[in-house]
Amino acid sequence: MTTGSPAPLTAPSPWARLRQWLGLGLAPARPWLGAAPPPIPDTLWQSVWSTQRFMHGLSSEEQQALRQHSATFLAHKEFHGAHGLAVDDVMALTVAQQACLPLLHLNDPTPVQTWYGDFVGIVLHPGLAVARREQVDEDGVVHEWQEELAGEAMHGGPVMLSWPEVQAAADSAEQGYNVVIHEFLHKMDLADGQADGCPPLPPGFLGQSLARASREAWLAVLTPAWEDFREQVIRAERFGQAQPWLDAYAAEALDEFYAVTGEAYFVNRPRFALEFPALLTLYDAFFRRIP
Repeated sequence: MTTGSPAPLTAPSPWARLRQWLGLGLAPARPWLGAAPPPIPDTLWQSVWSTQRFMHGLSSEEQQALRQHSATFLAHKEFHGAHGLAVDDVMALTVAQQACLPLLHLNDPTPVQTWYGDFVGIVLHPGLAVARREQVDEDGVVHEWQEELAGEAMHGGPVMLSWPEVQAAADSAEQGYNVVIHEFLHKMDLADGQADGCPPLPPGFLGQSLARASREAWLAVLTPAWEDFREQVIRAERFGQAQPWLDAYAAEALDEFYAVTGEAYFVNRPRFALEFPALLTLYDAFFRRIP
């Protein structure tokens, strides 16, 4: 992670109180022990859930599963506020609800640890974070620049999120945008150590018996969709044609296309189905979502 060092919270912080509320005391997050964590209190859950309008189509059973995953997530992650930002209970649970949405239908008894087990820390920024970038070109010249980020995820490292972007999730769902889901889809992609737009696929995915064949089947759908999207962006930028629905950033690389389209899949399924029918089938197969 390339952002500035987070300011640690001091006890008794709201996050510490939340851990106490969940029966975890003030100790750091513990490795997964297999036991179900204490449930999230009703008042806290409902105060956050009421703001997440893009999730309100979930059934009562789905909401209960999300609540269980969120409790596990909170039990094993630590939140820090950068630049003096104080992380409270509502902020922590807001991230947890959104981060756990992609896990909702996975056939996995411990999905939080399977997919998000390579890190503990989540850093919330009071605005966009500024990251320093460096690249060496073919001639050996070093190029340095600064980049503003709404979020960032790295294999084995923490997740960084801009709190204002997280907080605006209900309003940005119309545009298919959700920074939390985006970064945690990157974490799922990185579960095999590669940022390539293809998360580890389950046995028998799309009827394939071999992992390599499953990966090829995934990419056979994702790659053409990415190439089509890139063409849309080029036509819009060079020839003034209509801008694509999703952020043009999705054209940068296949892994970014996967994350950008994935967040849209979860927060605005009807529009996503119209824009990306082939990806809808692919993502339904992986995330095991019931249409």
